[in-house]
Amino acid sequence: MGRLYTWEPFTEVGQEQQCELTCRPAGFRFYVRQADAVRDGTPCANTTANDVCVGGRCLSEGCDGVLGSGLVRDRCGVCGGRDASCRRVTGSFQNASVPLGYHRILDIPPGATAINITERRASPNYLALRSGTGQSVVNGRWAVDPPGEYQAGGTTFLYSRPWVGPEGQEEGAGEKLTAPGPTTTLLQLYIIYHRQNPGIDYEFYIPAEKSEGERERARERDGGRAALRDVSALMLAVEDPLPLPPPPSSSSERRWSPERPRPQGPAPNRHARIPPRTDLPLDTQRPFVWRRGELTKCSASCGKGLQHRAVYCVDRHTEQEVLDRKCDSATRPAEEEEPCNVQPCPPFWEMGSWSDCSVSCGWGVQQRQLQCRQSFGNRSTMVHPQRCALLSRPNATQTCHPRMCSHWEIRTNWSTCSVDCGVGKRTRNVRCVSNHGSVVNDHECNSRLRPQGSEDCHMGPCVTNWYFTDWSHICSAECGPGVQRRQVVCLTRGGGREGEGGGGCAAEKPADMKACNGGPCEAIHLWYTGPWGQCSVPCGNGTQRRDIICVQKLGNDFNVAPADRCARLKKPSPVQTCETEPCSPQWFTTDWTACSRSCGKGLPGQGGTVSHSRQSVQRRL
Repeated sequence: MGRLYTWEPFTEVGQEQQCELTCRPAGFRFYVRQADAVRDGTPCANTTANDVCVGGRCLSEGCDGVLGSGLVRDRCGVCGGRDASCRRVTGSFQNASVPLGYHRILDIPPGATAINITERRASPNYLALRSGTGQSVVNGRWAVDPPGEYQAGGTTFLYSRPWVGPEGQEEGAGEKLTAPGPTTTLLQLYIIYHRQNPGIDYEFYIPAEKSEGERERARERDGGRAALRDVSALMLAVEDPLPLPPPPSSSSERRWSPERPRPQGPAPNRHARIPPRTDLPLDTQRPFVWRRGELTKCSASCGKGLQHRAVYCVDRHTEQEVLDRKCDSATRPAEEEEPCNVQPCPPFWEMGSWSDCSVSCGWGVQQRQLQCRQSFGNRSTMVHPQRCALLSRPNATQTCHPRMCSHWEIRTNWSTCSVDCGVGKRTRNVRCVSNHGSVVNDHECNSRLRPQGSEDCHMGPCVTNWYFTDWSHICSAECGPGVQRRQVVCLTRGGGREGEGGGGCAAEKPADMKACNGGPCEAIHLWYTGPWGQCSVPCGNGTQRRDIICVQKLGNDFNVAPADRCARLKKPSPVQTCETEPCSPQWFTTDWTACSRSCGKGLPGQGGTVSHSRQSVQRRL
């Protein structure tokens, strides 16, 4: 007996089979090659690039947009180039011990390509990336982001982490940040330091045609000594904002540049209250002024919340609140915002989702990420695991068992019971099947999980008696009297069935038929035709006739009825043309005419002859 499969694409193929039509049935471990080649234009199997199949071959799209051109971008980002338009920038951050927290390692300038930042080996430290304006991209604000792709500076960064072993240890290479570039803005690389730094190597390429004065070179900080670098106005604005310049005077105008030293003095207080003017007469002062309200309730009970002090417009004389539009909007003071409840919240363990099982069959391992975190305001922050030392640490790994690598499979349904009555046996086909769907020896499957291949079946008590089925639902006649039937058998103690005689059954055999009535019959009139008669001519074209009668059907009785009873029905034709074999030519004669003499010897006259062939007549005189 055949089996119906639901097919799905099978993409775990080698490079030579990327354009073959290979499918596997859903839920099974074997696959079948359905065709040597897929339709042209189909994406190649098992690839993330824009590769497509053409003529059974997987062709890659070149950087020029042409399939099979083979052109790729060089390290400078030039299609088909030879790395001649850029220069390589390399370095490493090897300071093994710095204070805990964020430390800037490198500035990546605009135009950088083929960016590769790699931690030499796994460590508890993290890489972090920010934009030139200080906006977090990866692992910012004391929160660890998952591995994946991140958009920054006009390019896509791929962030990866080391592999975590079964005991929670990190193994192999460390964290990594890569991007094809080119970058369009300045980017800043940081390390989130926890323990000894194993070393961080970086490499990228910048355009070679720019002069040294125009480039923002990468900066490396090692032991507090900054490497030689060019400081742009943008970098200075980010790291150390300049003070607000004084208002210009009529005599001179002072401008501060990044190269000039900053003036010393207190920083401007942006939240200072603007006092009302007192240099105007009382009768010219505005009747409405701005006032500050009380501080609101703290937005968080721990981990730093915020309190706000609202600003509202009041009548100067009555101190009653009025609509804001009555006050001068130009003199409205800024609303104050103050931190509150800055003590940290209690730490807690945050558990990630379980990963997929490490194996597709048999026993494997699942992993999840554990982080010790503390809530700070409206976000949680990753902290050192030592802060959660007093808490019960959840498991980071667990065993998993998706399925046995070889499994039991039920191949057939249960058979019929071996007896008609009493207790018998029924069976089904159970086989051990491999991952590829082939039958293997039973010892390769777990015997404790084997489904039953046979079981008892109970068919009711065995007694020598007459047994019969229900009456059939169909009467033998469509209408009028008929009969209904049922099966009647005599069963013996052994479950056997005796013949019609039922010698083993002492009682009288129940009836196996009974009368039934299909209801009154309605007369139905139909035209009935007889067989066609012989053709009217022995040769050539003629006609045939048949008898047509009107018949009345009443139940199973048929009677001839007057023709007018069938008048509403279409009457079949009683005549049709017929064609026999062609007629052969033949002479025909007329009667003799009177004798040429009334006495003596004379000659009889002949009127003429006719030659007949294919219904054409030729008369000879």
